[in-house]
Amino acid sequence: MTRWYAMPESPPDPAEHLRTDHLYDDLVGRSVRGGAVTAIAQFAKMAIQFGAVVLLARLVAPEAFGLVAMVAAVLAFFELFRDLGLSMATVQRPTITHEEVSALFWVNTAVCALVFAVICALAPALTMFYGREELMPIAIWLGFGVAIGGLATQHIAILRRQMRFAALSAAEVGAAVIGIIAAIGVAMNGGGLWALVAQRIAWSAALTALSWSLCGWRPSPPTRGVGTRRLLVFGGNITLASIVNLAARNLDQVLIGWWWGAVPLGFYERANRLLMAPIQNVNTPLMAIAMPMLSRLVDKPDRYRAAYLRVLEGVCMVSMPAAALLIAAPDWTVAVLLGPQWAGAAGIVMWLGVAALYQPATNTTGWLFVTQDRTGELVRWSIAGSALRIAAVVAGLPYGAEAVAAAFAVSGLVLCLPLLFHMVGRTGPVRGRDLYAALAPSALVSAVVFCAVYGARTVPGLMPADPLSALGAAFLIAAIASLLGFAGLPRSRRAMHGALALRSVLFGSGARP
Repeated sequence: MTRWYAMPESPPDPAEHLRTDHLYDDLVGRSVRGGAVTAIAQFAKMAIQFGAVVLLARLVAPEAFGLVAMVAAVLAFFELFRDLGLSMATVQRPTITHEEVSALFWVNTAVCALVFAVICALAPALTMFYGREELMPIAIWLGFGVAIGGLATQHIAILRRQMRFAALSAAEVGAAVIGIIAAIGVAMNGGGLWALVAQRIAWSAALTALSWSLCGWRPSPPTRGVGTRRLLVFGGNITLASIVNLAARNLDQVLIGWWWGAVPLGFYERANRLLMAPIQNVNTPLMAIAMPMLSRLVDKPDRYRAAYLRVLEGVCMVSMPAAALLIAAPDWTVAVLLGPQWAGAAGIVMWLGVAALYQPATNTTGWLFVTQDRTGELVRWSIAGSALRIAAVVAGLPYGAEAVAAAFAVSGLVLCLPLLFHMVGRTGPVRGRDLYAALAPSALVSAVVFCAVYGARTVPGLMPADPLSALGAAFLIAAIASLLGFAGLPRSRRAMHGALALRSVLFGSGARP
């Protein structure tokens, strides 16, 4: 008998959001096309954020940036707890169930509520530590933003696991735009430091709303006996490593604010933001692409090694010459991007530029520890590297913010980098000699870029007088020196040819790995 009514559709299986078997049919193609989408979105986001940095630096006083940085440096510690490394567990595991991810979501939610309560409780102590009463409401509102953002943890992780880079980019760019619009609106209405607070809260709320909308996965009610202990251990090691790293990374801002006050900290924070924000903006989408790709290739050592080294070489070829340009022209960079009131940050920018030479490369080594399930070793490296960084910060602190930046940059290059490459290369497909070989061409070209730009500065009358034209001329010199340098090195030429060969994968059907 023919039914005259429509049968109700069965609800979609939530486990479909967690499958990865279909990715193997075109893993290289997905990675390349996802990388292209992510790169476009990231360039757009960086342009928007740079514009906001330039505009807000003119609308908000340096002291306001220092006050918000005092709170943000402490709150960054609590932001790690809202994740607990559980997003990495969702991305990295070859198989994971809907019930397990739901359990991780509810763990994240409970931790977010606890984090907000702890921040509110500690706000009075924070004001006493710095001696600034206005920090209490800033801490409470920023803590609220931290809690809201934590609700998106598992949804973002699922988008990464599924290699849905277009959706992930849409969420991140949309949240960045909304946060910046909120900040500019408050600043133009005389809100001062509250513009910076509004930016963070609006960004967190928008990222949560967009990730939920684009992901489609919904958690089931919490249940017992799911068996998430292995995931919590994995995430716990990542969180412990992140806590140690963050404590060392933010100690400089905490101590500068405590010892030297809000204005020097404002200079240091903006200089750090100017250099490290682009690095983070590049590392975050690269990690979103590389983590699922390397996790799927971990049982294919030769392909794993080749895939990682291709990414590392590309990162170094872009970031290291750019850092060399900043080292050679920090005064022009600050004058153009931040304005004349920030001239005191030029020396800090120069030294942080030295750190920017190697940090993009060292950031990628975390992918090796995580995708190879070597999180215990990641913790040990974090403790060792953080101890060296803390010693450098303490040594430079009595001499000012610029001395802190110098001590951090030099110790990282001379001590931390060799130790990290030794530890990460002891086991696994990627060895320490592979890492040094990947960095060598870009290091040589960066030295050429620095000499070319700095040499041009020393020739009387060669460079324009105004900072904008001078920085433009320096950029042109750096670009020409970089292209000629990389074209003259066989390994770099192969890397550029490989990048051009990816066009067939980007616009074609891709290739099975």
